[in-house]
Amino acid sequence: MTHETLDLGDFTLQGGATLRGARLAYRTYGTLDADRGNAIVYPTWYSGRHWENEWLIGPGMALDPDRYFIIVPNMLGNGLSSSPSNTPPPYDRARFPHVTMYDNVAAQHRLVTEHLGIERLRLVTGWSMGAGQTYQWAVSHPDMVERIAPFCGSSRTSPHNVVFLEGVKAALTADADFASGWYEKLPVTGLRAMARVYAGWGFSQAFYWDHLYTQMGYSSLEDFLIGFWEGFFLDDRDPNNLLAMLWTWQNADVGRTPGFDGDTAAALSSIKARALVMPAEKDLYFPPEDEAWAARHIPNRELRVIPGVWGHFAGGGVNPADTAFIDRALQDLLSA
Repeated sequence: MTHETLDLGDFTLQGGATLRGARLAYRTYGTLDADRGNAIVYPTWYSGRHWENEWLIGPGMALDPDRYFIIVPNMLGNGLSSSPSNTPPPYDRARFPHVTMYDNVAAQHRLVTEHLGIERLRLVTGWSMGAGQTYQWAVSHPDMVERIAPFCGSSRTSPHNVVFLEGVKAALTADADFASGWYEKLPVTGLRAMARVYAGWGFSQAFYWDHLYTQMGYSSLEDFLIGFWEGFFLDDRDPNNLLAMLWTWQNADVGRTPGFDGDTAAALSSIKARALVMPAEKDLYFPPEDEAWAARHIPNRELRVIPGVWGHFAGGGVNPADTAFIDRALQDLLSA
């Protein structure tokens, strides 16, 4: 999966650490117009890589590379951009510094403006942690972003979400092979345990009640837990990378943007972009009532709930009906 890399040089993070020789991996789809007015930013999600965003990009879709120049930046910590797994000492592995959503968007802003020469963004959109980055773009650069469409994600991580992630983290780090992050061999038992904890949250109770995993090609519940969930976390996903991104997720809050002193509502109220906020009806991470609260503080917004029982993964490109709903919503937003 080819991609390009922007050298960020000495990149100072919001927490005060400086990543020397930092880099941002990204891929673009389509061609930038002469007036540079057709750019869309579509960030990755927790553990996701750019090619795992491609389900929402294609001819005839809202994110059509024949019409738009689509930039998919890889999150810091995902193994392609600067991460625990690819950073040299002294900030390697378990010593990788904490990265915020603000830091991710600051790096992406340099890519978009300094490297690509783009001053306006037609749209920023993303799933899960990609939605968090979408909100952050609109708060950090309100005069640059015309539209946002965060789906199945939040502007601030809720306490309940933090607790869920503590369970995920505990399952991974309990493996003796994890060795406080200085593992010599992959802590497979911890990764498999992490997958099992995650499995109860990614899809809804109704999804499991209706055995909808069979529509994904899995023959039994255990086949789904091993084939989908354990396979997901064993697919070249480094444990320290997972924990670095998990910290970013737990500490996400647009209110921590400089100038807002922790006031999330004030940060949301500063958004100038036209916003289409899309929670999923049965998302256990980011329930619709949480995102309804966020939407109330954005001046120019619409809340459009993705119906159905696929939970958080309504936004993951695995259910065609949900994909069609999101794509239609993006088409509406881009034509507004």
